[in-house]
Amino acid sequence: MPLESSAESPVPVRTVAKALTDWIGRLGRVWVEGQVTELTRRPGQATAFLVLRDTAVEMSLRVSCKARLVDELDPPLAEGSRVVVWGKPEYWAARGSLTFAAAEIRPIGVGALLARIEALRGVLAAEGLFAAERKRPLPFLPRRVGLITGRAGAAEHDVVENATRRWPSVQFRTEAVAVQGPYAVTEIIEALARLDADPEVEVIVIARGGGSMEDLLPFSDEALVRAVAATVTPVVSAVGHETDVPLVDHAADRRASTPTDAAKLIVPDQAEEAERVRALRSRARRCMTHLLESEQHRIGAMRSRPSLSDPHGVLAAWGAVVGDLRQRADRAALALLAHHQTELTGLRGQVTALSPQATLDRGYAVVQRADGDVVRDAAVVSEGESLAARVAAGTLHVVVTGANS
Repeated sequence: MPLESSAESPVPVRTVAKALTDWIGRLGRVWVEGQVTELTRRPGQATAFLVLRDTAVEMSLRVSCKARLVDELDPPLAEGSRVVVWGKPEYWAARGSLTFAAAEIRPIGVGALLARIEALRGVLAAEGLFAAERKRPLPFLPRRVGLITGRAGAAEHDVVENATRRWPSVQFRTEAVAVQGPYAVTEIIEALARLDADPEVEVIVIARGGGSMEDLLPFSDEALVRAVAATVTPVVSAVGHETDVPLVDHAADRRASTPTDAAKLIVPDQAEEAERVRALRSRARRCMTHLLESEQHRIGAMRSRPSLSDPHGVLAAWGAVVGDLRQRADRAALALLAHHQTELTGLRGQVTALSPQATLDRGYAVVQRADGDVVRDAAVVSEGESLAARVAAGTLHVVVTGANS
């Protein structure tokens, strides 16, 4: 129940201290995991003290335990060791301090750490943090490179020296941080955030030299891996040696086997690029020369064609062909007309020979009655009937005076 108080009726310190003791005591015993940052073990004292720190955030817990719990550990407990502690929090009202009273301490062995890292690797991979489609391309020539590395470490020298040798004008913004120990994760995440917020930084390199598996543990911390995956700026991971593959390597956009290899990834080699430019210019010159020569040959071939070298001669040749065809057409037309004229004359002679007029011309006459019927039989006419006798030239009107059968 909350304490009831006011400015007129305040509660004494002992009441608040007792309430805190009661509330904290309700938590009971729990297992806690962390990294040892301080260890105080004075000879002859029955109690040892240590500080257990969360590697992902700026939080720590002061732990007290019986000295024998520390003395019995194998290997001996040291600062930087990762442990799990079973105990409960206690509030010391007399000093107003909070302490975690440990009943058992277990160091996390290499096998257990590797198992936890593999389990975390599977979880993060299932979330898609390591997916290839998330990887961003590195800039060809960054204006400024952000470098996160240890203080006065060889990794910084390897990256800067090799990158400057490859491209002398490259600029660096270096963030010196702890790369191992309890403060490494927090410092690296903070440096990563600062570089990611800098618009001048186009690529970030996280570099660390080789070390034991325990030394490289910060680079497999879940908080750091998620921070790398969440950056807007492309990240190159250059942690440890070729055989070392911490989880941050999977979340980064590119993995470098060593800090020296990272320098080769972030900037091109000036000599190689200059040689490539020269080779491309030479290739372009050869291609252009070949193209010009080919076009010159085409133009020469086109100019040598008769239609372009002597266009009037071509027209004259075609004019001669057309004139010859016209003469042939005229002769063919005249021959055809003469042939048909001959046929027409023959037909006219046949028609004339077979026509009634030809018969009349030989002295014959055609006798017709008044109704136009031709008289072919004298018996059909009567005496006194008027008839018309058509001769070769004209018609005679006659009257029948007598008819003979």
